[in-house]
Amino acid sequence: MTRKYNFSAGPAMLPQEVLEQAQSEMLDWNGSGMSVMEMSHRGKEYMSIAEQAEADLREVMAIPENYKVLFLQGGASQQFSAIPLNLLRGKDNADYVNTGAWSKKAIAEASRYCSANVVATSEDSNFTTIPEFSSWMLNPDAAYLHYTPNETIGGVEFNFVPESGDVPLVADMSSTILSRPIDVSKFGLIYAGAQKNIGPAGLTIVIVRDDLIGKAEKITPTLMNYEVQAKADSMYNTPPTYAWYLSGLVFQWLKKKGGLEAMAEINKRKAKKLYAAIDNSDFYKNPVDEPYRSWMNVPFTLANSELDGEFLEQAAARDLVTLKGHRSVGGMRASIYNAMPEAGVDALIEMMADFEKQYG
Repeated sequence: MTRKYNFSAGPAMLPQEVLEQAQSEMLDWNGSGMSVMEMSHRGKEYMSIAEQAEADLREVMAIPENYKVLFLQGGASQQFSAIPLNLLRGKDNADYVNTGAWSKKAIAEASRYCSANVVATSEDSNFTTIPEFSSWMLNPDAAYLHYTPNETIGGVEFNFVPESGDVPLVADMSSTILSRPIDVSKFGLIYAGAQKNIGPAGLTIVIVRDDLIGKAEKITPTLMNYEVQAKADSMYNTPPTYAWYLSGLVFQWLKKKGGLEAMAEINKRKAKKLYAAIDNSDFYKNPVDEPYRSWMNVPFTLANSELDGEFLEQAAARDLVTLKGHRSVGGMRASIYNAMPEAGVDALIEMMADFEKQYG
């Protein structure tokens, strides 16, 4: 069997070692005589899996004790509603930074529950940069400040953590979590869909500071209430058990690989060589301002867009798949999350060079 290099933005590649372990445990987990998919989420076998996954994530990310870690359903998009419902705490406004498609969706959803103040936007530059922090019109009385550290579609990424003072900082880290170390204590809440850098689709991680729990709006649905989920250890109802288990295997894999410091070095190197291949060519182009280029999602266009189809065909022939860019951006997009081997990036760069020789 040949494993393809899957550059999908999500669901994305999983580490082969993780898939092989899951395969070996598919019919019988740890002598239980059951697949993890068959276990009661309240049984001792599954509870041990869930507890170990949380402990490993806390260790890998150095999550302080005064934060709850929730393993939820609904995707990061459901958190666009859950965050204002839980964090407004009697206020009627929150600050948002608009740097791309996912920021816009978060703003639109929050506007159903409060005044979502756009304190900075890069829409006038077609989301190819990050607004200078000194230009942000921050409200010191906002319920929270929300931003998207990495925009998956546009490939633009913050190279700094905003200073929000006493206002809780909220971050959608769906496409950047676990790619490098972060200081969790700078954030009031971090959330991330699993299907990019954590595990399979169906699971969403929420890391929320204790003092932000317990003041949800009365209209908050029970399953979206952080206090309810925290008290139930994310098991108020049946959680996405298999996705949780597989994510736990990814956390163990990260520890074996040297943790987030080691992943940061690899990810930085992968991105650097791919951007160099683009920049050293007249045939390819990346539109993002260099200081704000994403490590995880690298969009690029060809000099002649009529060659896009041929490029994708030749890439697929070399087992380089899911490179088509988002329809709003066009061209190509290579998502190079933790599980993308450096060899996959090297193979893409080699293919790009050969294609340029053929058509450049």
